Amino acid sequence: MNQNPGSPSITADQLRADAAYWQNYAKLPEAKDNSLRVRTFNQIMKIAKEQPIPQMLFGKFWFEGELCILFSDSNAGKSILAVQIGNSICSGKSMEPFALETEGQTVLYCDFELGPKQLEARYTQDWDQHYQFADNFYRADLNPDLELPEGFDYEEYLNHSIEDAIITTGAKVIIIDNITYIGTENEQAKFALPLMKQLKALKSHYGLSILALAHTPKRDKSKPITSNDLQGSRMMMNFCDSSFAIGSSNQHKDRRYLKQIKQRNTSQEYGEGNVCVFDITKPHNFLQYDFIGYGDERLHLKDAKEQANEENTDRAIELRQQGLSLREIAAELGISFQKVDRLLKAAM
Repeated sequence: MNQNPGSPSITADQLRADAAYWQNYAKLPEAKDNSLRVRTFNQIMKIAKEQPIPQMLFGKFWFEGELCILFSDSNAGKSILAVQIGNSICSGKSMEPFALETEGQTVLYCDFELGPKQLEARYTQDWDQHYQFADNFYRADLNPDLELPEGFDYEEYLNHSIEDAIITTGAKVIIIDNITYIGTENEQAKFALPLMKQLKALKSHYGLSILALAHTPKRDKSKPITSNDLQGSRMMMNFCDSSFAIGSSNQHKDRRYLKQIKQRNTSQEYGEGNVCVFDITKPHNFLQYDFIGYGDERLHLKDAKEQANEENTDRAIELRQQGLSLREIAAELGISFQKVDRLLKAAM
């Protein structure tokens, strides 16, 4: 067996034992020969001991080597936070108070949301004084002139292009904004499964850390965020390593909170009773999340009555546009027609 520096010479018996160990090890099936890699627990512990300890990329929310999902309602600011996290990782400067345990490394941001001018608006001061990003922060977006090669469908070719961009840039950290574009029906479990398998295969093959952004369907904002609020939640949550969510605070329009939903490399620190609270600000030429403290999620939730009124208003507007009368809408919603009238007038 291996000897420590300064230890006595290796004996013939030790050499024979060492040879026998590795001979038996070599007989075990490898991944290329079988879909299962069979090892003893002790062998796995030996292999794991040689691997680096996962380092924090964004505090306890996201570690190296993880496929992490960040989800929220539309327009809650996922892209703002994701760019800020990517900028932190490529510069090697932590986003306080959340630890970054790695040196600066190349980040590939797959942006399927914003156009160049929309991006510029967020990272300039009145279209001037442009923020200077690090040169190891790459952005990939959709090619409007794309012509699909024969034999490819859109999603297959997009997945191929993402893999090519990973190879070209040499990035080890990938942010996908958002996964709807590489799995257009991921809200359904049967479509979420192949999507997650594709991301995990990329992660394993290239040794990546992946942050994938996702939407929630319309949710009751008077209730705490849970894993059930993620589109395609069961499959997505089963296959990801970690997940956290952005909640919109009811305290004011620019306040947000982050909540841990799933974690494997750490214990939960930022749960329902200790969410991380931020304000979205733009002090100069960088739109960002500014940390303001910790708090209880319940302090940021809508009142149940307010939530019900909001849902009724949305539905009343929809039914009114379909040509229904106030009394017909009231019957549909189970409320008085006078209340329907009030809700519609308040929405004008």
